[in-house]
Amino acid sequence: MPLRADASAPKTVRLPRFSRAERWIHRTTAVLMGTCVVTAACLYLPQLAELVGRRELVVRIHEWAGIALPVPVLAGLASRAFRADLGRLNRFGAHDRRWLRAALRRDRRHASRPADKFNAGQKIYAAWIAGASLVMLGTGLLMWFTHLTPLMWRTSATFVHDWLALTIGVVLAGHIGMALADPEARRGLRTGAVDREWAEREHPLWRP
Repeated sequence: MPLRADASAPKTVRLPRFSRAERWIHRTTAVLMGTCVVTAACLYLPQLAELVGRRELVVRIHEWAGIALPVPVLAGLASRAFRADLGRLNRFGAHDRRWLRAALRRDRRHASRPADKFNAGQKIYAAWIAGASLVMLGTGLLMWFTHLTPLMWRTSATFVHDWLALTIGVVLAGHIGMALADPEARRGLRTGAVDREWAEREHPLWRP
């Protein structure tokens, strides 16, 4: 005889966190950023360069992926939900400073790390990756259109581009690692909704 679900069992309450537009912006940006990182690795690591070959094609894919990288964010400005979240990411309050102090002390207690919809670490990451992407775009354009700039500019741009690319790779690896450690956060980006208990524990100041 099949078992019936207990009608008295509490149902999981889901809270809307990201709109469909925001999820597509994140996915498209992730694909473009991943393409830039993978093609860069193929261009700079001899082992991968030999394995992949077709250097000219890899260069073109890298260039156009870099050019297209700001497009999802710029197109996303048409979304009211996305603009609202950009505003949240740009606001840094007293609770964010408290979150950072707890993070530096390695204090993992949830009460010590108050957060709104985005915590202080996410805000810093978003600001840093946005600035780094703009610098990469500018230096990449200087390297691409070599006939428009003096040699010193191109040399400096290449130096900044290469070392910043390495830094971005390290930071992205940390970002992905933290995402893998939080299945509910990933579910929120995948489905647009999160568990209420998770939201109250990780983002107690957030009021959907």
